Amino acid sequence: MPKMGESVAEATILKWLKKEGDVIEADEAVLEIATDKVDSEVPSPAGGILHKRLFEEGQVVKVGEVIAHIQAEGEEKPKTAAPAASQTKVSESGNGSVSKSVPVPTSAASVKTSVEDVPRLSASGRFYSPLVRSIAKEEGISVEELDSINGSGLNNRLTKQDLLKHLESGQKGIQKQVSPASEPAKASAPSYTPPSISVSGGTEIIEMDRMRKLISDHMVMSKHTSPHVTSFVEADVTNLVKWRDKVKKEFEKKENEKITFTPLFIEAVCRAIKDFPMVNVSTDGNKIYKKNFINIGMATALPSGNLIVPVIKNADHLNLIGLTKAVNDLANRARQNKLKPDEIQDGTFTLTNVGTFGNVMGTPIINQPQVAILAAGAIRKKPAVVETPEGDAIAIRHMMFLSLSYDHRVVDGALGGSFLRRIADYLENFDMNRSF
Repeated sequence: MPKMGESVAEATILKWLKKEGDVIEADEAVLEIATDKVDSEVPSPAGGILHKRLFEEGQVVKVGEVIAHIQAEGEEKPKTAAPAASQTKVSESGNGSVSKSVPVPTSAASVKTSVEDVPRLSASGRFYSPLVRSIAKEEGISVEELDSINGSGLNNRLTKQDLLKHLESGQKGIQKQVSPASEPAKASAPSYTPPSISVSGGTEIIEMDRMRKLISDHMVMSKHTSPHVTSFVEADVTNLVKWRDKVKKEFEKKENEKITFTPLFIEAVCRAIKDFPMVNVSTDGNKIYKKNFINIGMATALPSGNLIVPVIKNADHLNLIGLTKAVNDLANRARQNKLKPDEIQDGTFTLTNVGTFGNVMGTPIINQPQVAILAAGAIRKKPAVVETPEGDAIAIRHMMFLSLSYDHRVVDGALGGSFLRRIADYLENFDMNRSF
């Protein structure tokens, strides 16, 4: 299993593209895998015969694990051994010392991932990775008990090490007791029973695909995590539209790239973030992590109807040509399912262009762990009041709405509103005489 990014430790095998005994060439795709970030294909590092597949479809595999044996021409068939699980001794205190063996999966091959048994997102809004859910299922740990375990990951996320430490401490099945005097009480999540859905002969039931489930979980988690506030401004982008109309043919001829409005919006966002750097942050409890780099995520609609957010790293270091090439490349490869996991993570701010679908404005949901997201509406010709040396006049102008959703825990109205207004100012004061 290849390394797919610093924060990606495991992947799920979606589909084997080759059977045992098939001849494969170097760099030929052998299987399709999925991480929490993206789906991708794994190419063969060498040519030969696929001798043995060590994992089945649907299993979770750690990065670095051997997933298959390739037999080169003239090579003896390699011997395969079944993956083993290590045994960790757990001492339980009581009326005497009782010791028992707890199986701890060292390879995800030992656990079939029926992750539906343990939800990815609990009622409290807490995320659990496939490996944590697999261990919890194996050990019979309830969701309520998982929620009670302190996590060492970002936003109190529960890691494999946290769960194993919990098992080794002999606290399995014991809910953490919180003293009201030592810690403020937390309101319990209200019970909620979804309304029943009437199903008749005219109703079609469609199972969510994997990506739609991930999007669903991520959106619910974001609303659970951040108190959302949305501010709006209307911007006169006439100069920007006229400049693009003037240069787009020459730009495409010289750079072999079509220039859209997206890189122009990203350029303005980067400038505004430098003016208001406290929008470019993440929060964890009472700590604010200020990012001294600007990585812009751009929401991209896929042919399947799903959504993915590739990230332009260090976007403020790129000129307009570089931004245009990055936007077009990431968007094209996103639609072809060819993005790498590293290319959809570590974003610090997200832009979604709802104007692409003819929408004039939107109230986007924050892409966690970021604290703000900008929606750019459709650019439309409208009558507007303009100031001239002879006085105010009504003129036809290119107008658009910009809407910013932000996390009110760390971004107040003054900061969010000023930041949004600054983006609009940069777009409205676009230099008609600039080169690209």
